[in-house]
Amino acid sequence: MRTLSDLLVESRIFSNREVLSPHFTPHKLLYREREINNIEKALAPSLKGERGRNLFIYGKTGTGKTSCARHVVEEVKDLPNAKARICYVNCRIYNSRFRVLNKIISDHIPTYAKRGFGAVDLYEKLTSWIEEDSKILVVVLDEVDLVKDLDDLIYTLTRINSDIRAGGVTIIGISNKVSFKDELDPRSLSSLYETELVFAPYYATEIYAILKDRANAGFKRDIVDDEVLHFVAAMAAKEGGDARLSLKILTRAGELAEENERAKVTLKEAQEAAKMAENEIVYEVVSTLPEHQKFVLYAIAVLTQSGGSYKKLTDGVDTYLFSGEVYHRYKSLTEGMRKEAKSERWYRKYLSELEMQGLIASFESGKGIRGHTKLIKLQYPAKKMCDVLQREIFGQPKDSEAKLPEE
Repeated sequence: MRTLSDLLVESRIFSNREVLSPHFTPHKLLYREREINNIEKALAPSLKGERGRNLFIYGKTGTGKTSCARHVVEEVKDLPNAKARICYVNCRIYNSRFRVLNKIISDHIPTYAKRGFGAVDLYEKLTSWIEEDSKILVVVLDEVDLVKDLDDLIYTLTRINSDIRAGGVTIIGISNKVSFKDELDPRSLSSLYETELVFAPYYATEIYAILKDRANAGFKRDIVDDEVLHFVAAMAAKEGGDARLSLKILTRAGELAEENERAKVTLKEAQEAAKMAENEIVYEVVSTLPEHQKFVLYAIAVLTQSGGSYKKLTDGVDTYLFSGEVYHRYKSLTEGMRKEAKSERWYRKYLSELEMQGLIASFESGKGIRGHTKLIKLQYPAKKMCDVLQREIFGQPKDSEAKLPEE
């Protein structure tokens, strides 16, 4: 067992571990020049003191959305003559209208913050601050879909533009979920006047180049071979082009090599790290899903575990479920929890979102199987998914026996 003194000795593996963190923003973001340029173009009117269009950025986890946004935020802060003031808000932490408004006030009017004011007081102070010298406030809302009262927040921020004579507010929203706006109230939706930017997943070759760049800075010389980098890049590409996942795997592989007192990071450590990272990523993704998407995913996991009503739809390895059967089980779950099930239209959107997150895959059945229907396949082990969702939905510990209501 390694002692505390051992842990304090200079690492033989890492030279700068911070560079390998998914939260580190490098000076140059590889393969994202076009996206950065589009964000800069969207912000240009605000920087000149004009009201610009709002921008919403979409893409899977690990496609560089946050890194690009933060890169541009830092650029704006360094501009000497910019007429905009910018505020970056992590909505996983500041997850309500009040908290977002208070964060903006804390960043720009710190003497007014934390005095026990309500949302209305904060709103009035913010509007007068913007109006006093016709400034443009740019609010970057990262993981905007996690704001509990999102309708109120969007309406409040866009309303400022109607209530002031000069200056304005521009919103940049970042989300993994393309369809999150569909749940907004029409009054909030109509006030957005936004453009959209979609980040595509990275290819394996792009992830390899990103890893090579980070590894050169983060590890000591000749510690990580190309074989390891290619393996990690391939694993991350398989999981939807997630660069953040690749950095987690590579960092964990380095830690395992250090714990095992190896001189280099080998393929063995990378393979073990990939298994560990997959479990962490599944929990991270599932924990951020909206409530009804969790219900749908849980219905899929439970039916996959039991084989479903149509057990012949298996190839000995994977189980395929009828979309209608999943919807029926989803309704049973919501009724058992005294919740109102969403319509089939919403259910189809939920399936699309779950597929975009890489949690499920869907296929059109073709002719001959109860007509033409959609088949659904869970992309992760059913038992693991049930355990995670039971903790999320029921607050029960792992391996609990929580079950859906009997039909």
